[in-house]
Amino acid sequence: MGGAAGDALLGRFVELAGAAAARVVVIATASGSPETAEKAYLERFHALGAGEVRALRLTSRAAANAPEAAAVLRKATGIFFTGGDQERITGVLGGTATDVLLHELVDSGRVVLGGTSAGAAMMSGTMITGGDRTGVAADSVRIGPGLEFLPCVLIDQHFAERGRLNRLLSAVAQYPHELGVGIDEDTAILTGNDGFEVLGSGAVTVVDAGAAADIRVPPAGPIALAGARIHVLPAGCTFHLTGRRPVTGPPEPERERAA
Repeated sequence: MGGAAGDALLGRFVELAGAAAARVVVIATASGSPETAEKAYLERFHALGAGEVRALRLTSRAAANAPEAAAVLRKATGIFFTGGDQERITGVLGGTATDVLLHELVDSGRVVLGGTSAGAAMMSGTMITGGDRTGVAADSVRIGPGLEFLPCVLIDQHFAERGRLNRLLSAVAQYPHELGVGIDEDTAILTGNDGFEVLGSGAVTVVDAGAAADIRVPPAGPIALAGARIHVLPAGCTFHLTGRRPVTGPPEPERERAA
């Protein structure tokens, strides 16, 4: 989710996690005020009909490696990461027992993984960590490692609202093997079957540099990016990740992970 998720998107997450039988775990590691973020999402998920909702406070690597965290996660049908700073998530969780277990649970289809804002950005393997300079240039974006729940996809969020096309272009030019996915607020992608479906009130912007005829990234100054493709996809559109193309026809979402 690209941030500022409304009840329709959060309700879809609850539905995918089992509706009244859902056992949702909220992780606010990204937030500078985790207690406030936990309280807000616990209230919202309860109001949207989730059967059980609880918070899992992970503010240190020791907590992320503790067996108590694993016990909570193994009971969940849905796990949701709040917004904040995505580097807090990767710094606390990266390589820990929680990280390993989350991948195991998601890959086996035992849990629905969702996240908003920073909680979506961290799902990339190559993760945008910041950058707000104007222009398409190497110094317009900061990049680091994500947790790679969605390999070969580079996610940006609050996309239209914060005018982030330049920084996504800058990122994809430097990592052309990654598919750039910019998600507007109150908008999400639901992944499955080697693709994703767009949900929500905004759009998803896809930047594909795979077919670019010329990419030049100087240390300073504007980047050259010729022949890249851009797709703008509102709700109901689907995209095939391996084929790097929009897909026509009815979507076939699979119960896996939603960003």
